[in-house]
Amino acid sequence: MSFFTNHQELKTLFAPFGVVKEARLIRDPKTQRPKGFGFVTFETEAEAQKALKAMNGRIVCGRLIFVEYANDKSQKTDADS
Repeated sequence: MSFFTNHQELKTLFAPFGVVKEARLIRDPKTQRPKGFGFVTFETEAEAQKALKAMNGRIVCGRLIFVEYANDKSQKTDADS
């Protein structure tokens, strides 16, 4: 994502694919500068799949974006034990 993208622009970018419950951009905790990525949460799995298919590999504000499902860090696997 562009470092100039804000939360509302991120939400608006993904809104055509369904109800966006949350759209947040990640910032460096020390500098508060954007890290260039974020997370979008949809109301349904089907909406998320539509957005992934439509947006992955697109150019947005002059930058190539990659859209994928986020890993749930709260889930542990046998390898983590």
